[in-house]
Amino acid sequence: MSKPKLDPTKWVDKYSDYLFNYTIVRVNDREVANDLISETFLAGLKSMNNFKGQASERTWLISILKRKIIDYYRKINSQKGKAEVRVNYSDDYNSGDWLEEQVADNFDRTAEDEMENTELGLAILECLDQINEKHAAIFKMKTIEGADTEAVCNEFNITPSNLWVIIHRARTALAECLEKNWF
Repeated sequence: MSKPKLDPTKWVDKYSDYLFNYTIVRVNDREVANDLISETFLAGLKSMNNFKGQASERTWLISILKRKIIDYYRKINSQKGKAEVRVNYSDDYNSGDWLEEQVADNFDRTAEDEMENTELGLAILECLDQINEKHAAIFKMKTIEGADTEAVCNEFNITPSNLWVIIHRARTALAECLEKNWF
């Protein structure tokens, strides 16, 4: 049985639009999407020897891209909990400002907590892939990325009340999916 052939010289022409559409819905940032696609192509080149031909070339690239997206959200989430606090002060002798960095206390977390958070994050991303595509995109933009209501409404051409209905439906669908697949 001959080894399946990949043709990386045609990946950009054949798959970049599809990969971009897949990614932009999930990260909602053109620059990040383009970076993730570039990383996907690079990872595909590096792991060509692992391609067994059990899936199409496009499906194989999508599976790499999914891992890149998950890694992207992991990186973002690992940076949460850090904040800068700038305080102006003045007393009888001195005045000025100082900067304090507030960092989440990693000593409060156990290895089990970390593993559970990782598993939950992956389960949420998988469930987001299974719900209505527009609902998932709106949910990500509003809930995960923290965009304000007006920005989300303008982006998707919806009213604020429609936004909250969609968010509610997305949460309900996610809860049902997680209940089936994670608990």
